[in-house]
Amino acid sequence: MNFKKRNLVCLIALLVVSTGLHAGARKTVYPVVFAHGLSGFDNLLGYYYFGNDYGTFVGDPCDEFLETACNGSIHSGQKALAASVTPFQSSEVRGTQLADRIQNYMTSTGATKVNIVGHSQGGIDARKAAAVLRARYGRQVVHVMISVSSPHRGSPTAKYILDLGPGVTSVIDALAKLFGNTIYGSGNDGVAAAKQLVYNDYSSTDGVTTGMKAFNNNYNVSADTANYWASIITAQDSLNTNPALFLLKEGFYNIDGDGYCLDDCDNDGAAGKGDGTRGNGDDDGLVGINSQQMGYRLQYNECAICFDTITVNSTLGYVSNLNAPTSAQMTSKSSVVSQDHLDVVGVPPDTFDEEEFYASILEFIVTKGG
Repeated sequence: MNFKKRNLVCLIALLVVSTGLHAGARKTVYPVVFAHGLSGFDNLLGYYYFGNDYGTFVGDPCDEFLETACNGSIHSGQKALAASVTPFQSSEVRGTQLADRIQNYMTSTGATKVNIVGHSQGGIDARKAAAVLRARYGRQVVHVMISVSSPHRGSPTAKYILDLGPGVTSVIDALAKLFGNTIYGSGNDGVAAAKQLVYNDYSSTDGVTTGMKAFNNNYNVSADTANYWASIITAQDSLNTNPALFLLKEGFYNIDGDGYCLDDCDNDGAAGKGDGTRGNGDDDGLVGINSQQMGYRLQYNECAICFDTITVNSTLGYVSNLNAPTSAQMTSKSSVVSQDHLDVVGVPPDTFDEEEFYASILEFIVTKGG
């Protein structure tokens, strides 16, 4: 074989290999519902919450002629819903709203089940929604449930805001209602939302039991409501810190979120405690790593020359009781994605590839029969 022919064969082989490696995600069996977090929305004037840096929906397949504002890493026939609920409310309220959105979507599309990917509070809402749907349909409706950066055992930031006192909290609540009512409609309650995200019941005199501890008892991980449960943990590092979260950390409150304790032993609003060092890698700017694992912990494997993948960290085991994880499940930094709380939903500036990240989640869902 002469030199030119050898080079041609090598080029063809490289193209074949490259095409295979960048094939992207397969189509999921059931549609994927994306559940947004606190203060979120489905899309705002075309800018999606679950979007890349330009607001393009990560669940939008490239299924139209010459379409470019889409996710080229997912199957062209992928079905997905960007769900919208009240931006500022408890997960008791938002979870029922999410169930309503999913039920309407299933009715209109004929889908028999769904998968849910929830970011931040969206991952908590999803647990309530799965339970509501189970009750309404009399069977399991959610196949795969994945949370990303969700404060399943509370967020110190929520308690910090509530502890500022009625004067400051009322102003923050007013701003939350103004923003939420403008982009969604009435019904926003910033105080109820914050109390939801504190681990213990925040007030014994408000006539209602709030907080993640009670919520977890009511809507725990269960095979009755979803077939497969997993979570992705995030933590910010010095180079991966969003400017807004950097200001929060440096100017107001820096979370120490990688110590073990079953209850809120340092009274910071989240189960667990600090290890005494408020350093990089113990929180994502809003949630400690000791609050985030639900079900299996997933590992995101980035690949520069091939398609990114999601695998299961089997070493850390399964969190079946959200109020009783092991020490390793609360403190280990293994498989933690080095991104802050906002980078994973496309809030710039960042160097994160949101499209391929969520495509790899969809491909993982396929491997679990979803």
